Amino acid sequence: MARKRKHGTKSPPEPLMIHPDAAGIDIGATEIFVAVPTARDETPVRSFPTFTQDLNALADWLGRCGIKTVAMESTGVYWIPLFQILETRGVEVCLVNAHHAKNVPGRRTDVSDCQWLQYLHSVGLLRASFRPAQEICAVRTLLRHREGLVQMASGHIQHMQKALDQMNLQIHHVLSDITGVTGLAIIEAILGGERDPQVLAKLRDWRVRASEEVVAKSLVGDYRREHLFTLRQSVVAYRQCQQLIAECDQEIHRGLETLPSKTDLFQAPLPPAKPATKKRKVGEPDYDLRAQHYRILGVDLTQVPGISSLIVHTVLTEVGPDFSKFRSASAFASWLGLCPDNDISGGKVLWVGTRKVNNRAAKAFRLAAYTLHHSHSALGDHYRRMRAKLGSPQAITATAHKLARITHHLITTGQAYDESAFARDEKRYKKRAEVRLKAQAKALGFQLVPAENGSVP
Repeated sequence: MARKRKHGTKSPPEPLMIHPDAAGIDIGATEIFVAVPTARDETPVRSFPTFTQDLNALADWLGRCGIKTVAMESTGVYWIPLFQILETRGVEVCLVNAHHAKNVPGRRTDVSDCQWLQYLHSVGLLRASFRPAQEICAVRTLLRHREGLVQMASGHIQHMQKALDQMNLQIHHVLSDITGVTGLAIIEAILGGERDPQVLAKLRDWRVRASEEVVAKSLVGDYRREHLFTLRQSVVAYRQCQQLIAECDQEIHRGLETLPSKTDLFQAPLPPAKPATKKRKVGEPDYDLRAQHYRILGVDLTQVPGISSLIVHTVLTEVGPDFSKFRSASAFASWLGLCPDNDISGGKVLWVGTRKVNNRAAKAFRLAAYTLHHSHSALGDHYRRMRAKLGSPQAITATAHKLARITHHLITTGQAYDESAFARDEKRYKKRAEVRLKAQAKALGFQLVPAENGSVP
């Protein structure tokens, strides 16, 4: 009689620990939960308040537990103080997108959250989000604050226009910019007590296209005390915002001066500016922003069609001068959310499109792509071809993707922009168009004959 073999149950294999000295942190507004490996402390999960001394105590406890790397979710701005403290202590911080560390079903408490983060990070399943150097982060904070000030100023301009509408003063419909030289001069005169339209019209600057008669006609209205009061306060608030913006520009300038140089302006002078970029754009600071970017990046990105100094300013403060953290131009475009993110399962395409990414640098590239609508450059031709083929939204994305790849190539290689590099692609496109037109003409019973010397009779 044969003996029956006992089949013992095998325990699942232990996961390979990529980061054995890893901890997980769940960030909150008033309380932080931290989990370390169970063998490092009798109480592997602890909670700490968010006061600065408690954050230092948290960092001390991690040091005693031998923690060398930490994973935390990027929750609002609550992670910034702890991130900076751990960074100064020499702890490698893995800032994780909350969507990437989404819990499995059943994990709905702060304790389980930090334990789950600790486990995922220890086995190497978490990928750190991109964060530029601290010097770039400082300038980025100032620039984002400046954007808020600009939005506040635009709100006060709308209040000024509303007060003028309520008094039926149409000067803001006659002038292209109510905050220009003529607009502010007329408003200040109105607030000073002047009501004569002819006297107010004489404040018109010579560059205004509207005639003095039209300006005087637009200044006949119903002046009321309450609307003049709101107009006065709106003007004061607008000027205050402009003063704060100017102070912010000076602070940003000081931050840019501290960044290392890749190019010596004396040995390699700044290339001549394109005609479209010679004139100072609205919103640009008083100092030479283009020269600062050239010194820091080593290349003049404003030579690329569609890219202005403000676009370069946004990209520099969001990414920094070091693009080595992106392994390729494709990885950079993927981080920006400007490349397709297809969802394919079982050989079937479930979804095609780009990821929804709230990235300021991506918005800057999209804005640059939109300005190529009337450009006579190769990139302008590319945008118009994509628009005819895909439509405006997809054409903007496709052109922004090309601009991002060009930017990555120029900064990583240090080469200057060369428009002739697109000549080969343009020649190939014209050849395809010629073949297509000949095929269409043959199908209709016609024959295309090339014109002599390129002229059309």
